Amino acid sequence: MKLTFSRTLSKKKVMSTDGVVIGTIRNIMADYKSGEVTDLVVKPESGFDTSNYKTEDDKLFIPFEAVKDIRDYIVVDRFMSKK
Repeated sequence: MKLTFSRTLSKKKVMSTDGVVIGTIRNIMADYKSGEVTDLVVKPESGFDTSNYKTEDDKLFIPFEAVKDIRDYIVVDRFMSKK
């Protein structure tokens, strides 16, 4: 995957590898010691079933290791993104 500036991720849609739009990115979480991104913080689409995902309040957390591509959408592996 190519290098991407965090500001280009702002409000991008997140889609699973099977074409389902999960939601819109709201923030990222990073390890403050290493600087590595650990999770994407996503506002899920209304009606999206979040039961198999790590959630807190109205936010969905997707491990950054699930990210497969970043272009018009952020594409995540649907199996790796679940808890």
